[in-house]
Amino acid sequence: MKIVKHIARILFGIIFIFSGFVKGIDPLGSTYKFTDYFNALGMEWLIWAAFPLGILLAFGEFAIGIAFLFNWWMRLFSWLGLLFMAFFTPLTLWIAIKNPVTDCGCFGDALVISNWETFYKNLVIIVIAIVAVVNRDWFAKQVKTKVPAILSILSFIVYFGIVFYSYNHLPVFDFRPYKTGTNIPEAMSTPEGAPQEVYENIFYYKNKNTGEVKKFTEQNYPWKDTLNWEYDNLESKLIQEGYEPPIHDFRIETPDGENIIDFFIYDENYVFMLVAYDLSKTSTKSQDEINTLANWAMEQDLSFICLTSSVYEESMAFAEANNAPYEFFNCDEVTLKTIIRSNPGLVVLKDGNVVGKWHYNDIPTPEEFQKKFMTE
Repeated sequence: MKIVKHIARILFGIIFIFSGFVKGIDPLGSTYKFTDYFNALGMEWLIWAAFPLGILLAFGEFAIGIAFLFNWWMRLFSWLGLLFMAFFTPLTLWIAIKNPVTDCGCFGDALVISNWETFYKNLVIIVIAIVAVVNRDWFAKQVKTKVPAILSILSFIVYFGIVFYSYNHLPVFDFRPYKTGTNIPEAMSTPEGAPQEVYENIFYYKNKNTGEVKKFTEQNYPWKDTLNWEYDNLESKLIQEGYEPPIHDFRIETPDGENIIDFFIYDENYVFMLVAYDLSKTSTKSQDEINTLANWAMEQDLSFICLTSSVYEESMAFAEANNAPYEFFNCDEVTLKTIIRSNPGLVVLKDGNVVGKWHYNDIPTPEEFQKKFMTE
């Protein structure tokens, strides 16, 4: 029985540590997820709190997980773990039923599970939390040294260091489909033989004699009996989801709406893409470094462009105000936020491969770029 108790405690701790860590190293990703929730719930007035809530939630999970893993202050943290699950379990049930967002974000981008899978997972975890609360005094009595406290505090220090670095640079681990090493054309393609979407069609036909509208399946709808029936409506229901490529919504559009993505993702030379999802929110602290790199790239006959969701007039105003020498093209805001967690951020492609990504705090100089990528 002792072993079962400790296994339950450690399992709870590992799950919470993983969840808190993968969200903690991607604070902007957590911010975007909270923003999605607030928009879906009609709580736009609370969007200002998305960033601090993302930080607090991730650390709360990590702290509870560490306490469980090292058996530290279990009289307190067992209750905190149960209260956490008592709040989120019914919330995830509501999300599974109403489906306001397709991905709850409980494990960030590291592990995407459905809303119903999230709820079932929480049912198991809340049982473990109840076991921990019931045995909190027993757990506390097993601690004979200060080792759990020391390990927990050291873990918190390391955690905050990693979170701080990830926010001011880029996440130390990139779980998104545009991570370095990804071949974009391959990630946009559908493999041969991949599952296709399957729909069930319900046909509604009106009886010409009685005026009654009846529904039929594909097997028995009276499409040939034009004397007695006339088509009224069609209802299609998705019964099997098909394969969706990791990258499925990436477009690079001119001001006229033409998609010219192939021009860049099949370029055999280096392609510099400055990603600025919203120019009104874009940091300009590294604009001089960006302009220097852009001028050098274009002197080498390399493409240097900016992808933004801002309208053409805003792009031209930004270019004039900041002496930006590069062209601006449009892309979906959500896609840009997914590509890189920095506004702006720099992504470099070659032969369709993502060869490098930089936060605006780390824009390389032409010399640094040449040394890393162009020296033989």
